[in-house]
Amino acid sequence: MKLHDLKPAEGSTHRKRRVGRGISAGQGKTAGRGTKGQRSRTGRGIKPYFEGGQLPLVRRLPHTRGFTPISRVEYQVVNLGILNTKFDAGAEVTPEALLAQGLVSKATHVKVLGTGELSKALTVKAHAFSDSAKEKIAAAGGSAQEL
Repeated sequence: MKLHDLKPAEGSTHRKRRVGRGISAGQGKTAGRGTKGQRSRTGRGIKPYFEGGQLPLVRRLPHTRGFTPISRVEYQVVNLGILNTKFDAGAEVTPEALLAQGLVSKATHVKVLGTGELSKALTVKAHAFSDSAKEKIAAAGGSAQEL
């Protein structure tokens, strides 16, 4: 098959309607535009947001400032103080374990923050840690592993 052999499927195309070509053509005289008024004239139309002089919707709504980056990651945050109360010493804290305890709503993108005190040695596995959380986990004799 060559480029010049290509043609559209049968019935998928139709002839363009030629308006204003006489009364016998079916679209003569006013050419389907009705009679009189701004829309029947050639040239200047109305802008897409023009509402007849009423304050347009675009201008009635408040401005939204800034933008939302596409690559933004929403973390589920957990504080060390809660881990201290919910888990026993020597336990392995994973996003799945946090989900089972009801501390996060999703097991994806979990971040551990250093708020509160940690007195037990825990093995904490999460997607991100704050610097203070890493220090407190290490000071308690545990380990922080990033997933």
